[in-house]
Amino acid sequence: MAQPITVVKKNVKTEEQIQQEKLAELQKALAEKDAALTKALDFIGELDKIGALEAANAMLEAKDKIASIALGQVSREPVTNMINNLMGAAGVLTRMDPEATTKLLDSVVSGLKQGETFVESEQKIGAFDLVKSLKDPDINRAIGFGLHFLKGMGQELKK
Repeated sequence: MAQPITVVKKNVKTEEQIQQEKLAELQKALAEKDAALTKALDFIGELDKIGALEAANAMLEAKDKIASIALGQVSREPVTNMINNLMGAAGVLTRMDPEATTKLLDSVVSGLKQGETFVESEQKIGAFDLVKSLKDPDINRAIGFGLHFLKGMGQELKK
């Protein structure tokens, strides 16, 4: 009969064996990914040729100064005013009906096109033409919209 096992020997690898295994794994990965590695090295080489690596390195070394300058620029009054205005405009846009906004912007584009056509024609409009144009339903609609727009705007400005 066989003798019972009383001692378990643990196979402990030396530091050199661990390094050899890691090198073998790295060689295997390099062999499998040689095309991708070549492309990456070519890319890095091109970045080095144009000086992008030096610039990136300089930026990393000066990151504290760059962050300080960026924060200084962002905290200037014109920039904070712009940010506040953008936030206010975004708030207004969220309250507007998208369909109405699209219709209004489409009408502005159409009006600009017709306005450009008129300007190119070099026609003159007299006082009688102005009064007569009020009977045109499209002009009347636009004037009515404008008047009511101004009324609503005035009411809001009064608050």
